[in-house]
Amino acid sequence: MAKTKPGRKDLDSYTIKGTNKVVRPGDCVLMRPSDTDKLPYVALVEKIEADHRNSVKVRVRWYYRPEESIGGRRQFHGAKELFLSDHYDVQSAHTIEGKCTVHSFKNYSKLENVGAEDYFCRFEYKASTGGFTPDRVAVYCKCEMPYNPDDLMVQCEGCKDW
Repeated sequence: MAKTKPGRKDLDSYTIKGTNKVVRPGDCVLMRPSDTDKLPYVALVEKIEADHRNSVKVRVRWYYRPEESIGGRRQFHGAKELFLSDHYDVQSAHTIEGKCTVHSFKNYSKLENVGAEDYFCRFEYKASTGGFTPDRVAVYCKCEMPYNPDDLMVQCEGCKDW
């Protein structure tokens, strides 16, 4: 984790303005975009700090939506899919508009009810090159596409393939 600069202090938490929701390092948050027609950005809070004027900043690691990545959205990407990127940034804590949960793909697939603040991540994304980790995933079905949790899949009783 980055060292705190002189005149700044690390904070354990930040309360989102106008709410009673508390954000801590390690939480995922929704951040207000400058263009109000866009969806909120999703970020992982790495650090929270205040300067001598008590201006609170958060160091975040961005999640990208498939359409924000090189290659764009593909048929197998779920509607709530995100990629954890290697893109870090420092933002004003005032741009945090809410908390969300980014689940593993496995845990997301087991959710009975997906809420508005539920997302999932199965890839890490290198923003500078457009590369993904892992760089391949298991394929299913006759279409040989990776599993999309938004699509119903049925197991064949004969070959047991999906």
